[in-house]
Amino acid sequence: MISLPDQEWIDLVGPVEGVEMVPWDMGREPPHGSAIELVVPPYMIDPLRFGRLSDPSRLRVVQLLSAGYDNVVPYVPPGVQLANAAGVHDASTAELAVTLILASLRGIPEFVAAQRHSRWLSSQDRPALADKRVLILGYGGIGAALARRLSGFEVTLTGVASHSRAGDELVPWVHGVDELPSLLPDHDVVVVIVPLSDATTGLVDQGFLASMPDGSLLVNVARGKVVDTQALLEATSTGRIRAALDVTDPEPLPVDHPLWHAPGVLISPHVGGASSAFVPRAVALLRDQVGAFASGRPLRNLVYTG
Repeated sequence: MISLPDQEWIDLVGPVEGVEMVPWDMGREPPHGSAIELVVPPYMIDPLRFGRLSDPSRLRVVQLLSAGYDNVVPYVPPGVQLANAAGVHDASTAELAVTLILASLRGIPEFVAAQRHSRWLSSQDRPALADKRVLILGYGGIGAALARRLSGFEVTLTGVASHSRAGDELVPWVHGVDELPSLLPDHDVVVVIVPLSDATTGLVDQGFLASMPDGSLLVNVARGKVVDTQALLEATSTGRIRAALDVTDPEPLPVDHPLWHAPGVLISPHVGGASSAFVPRAVALLRDQVGAFASGRPLRNLVYTG
């Protein structure tokens, strides 16, 4: 037996031979008691609901609809496999990263604020994305999707991952994260797309930000805790660098938090994966995973075993 967040998801995935699907949003006791073997939690679920994962005693797999999984790991019962939705959010998150870069560089937030007051701002040159040196920190699936979208903007691309390795046609060589101190001073835009882990928590700290050149832009579409919030506030308060953030620490950002009003900071409310591109890609993944589970084939995107 497999659970999906609601009947709509069951209808979208469609029937799979030999598989019974039931709706379960994890907000209450599971249907049919403890017989569920594979659980698909709702997207952007309240983390407290993950405590329900211990209810089905026959549980074997948890299949997420998100790429991030750090907040689920503490709740995964022993022996249960955890799979994420790597690839599902590549297009949507890469699009948002491009949007944040362009909006920040070209001053779109200022234009929106001026329009609200019927003000025609005086013309002035603003930074273009063309000719910028862009560093993608976390060159995986989303990083490669971002590189493809940025390649038409006449930029120079640099990829960074946990370890150096051969890249692709757009980024022939991917640098290791240990090379960041020498790479950061030579880049105008830094896009952060790393998963949250012990190694990446606080990775963007005071030293990291100090290494970025004056006038540069930090874009975070990863997780809020990857960036040291206090260090970012200090770096942006003087206007030396700017930031465009889809994620923050804390999150949601309290109404009185100073990040809201920090100079040159653009904030979107963690919507990197929330677009019309999400559902078709998620459905394709679920069909494949459910079919593999039913037939005993290996599952994709396994990231953890409790």
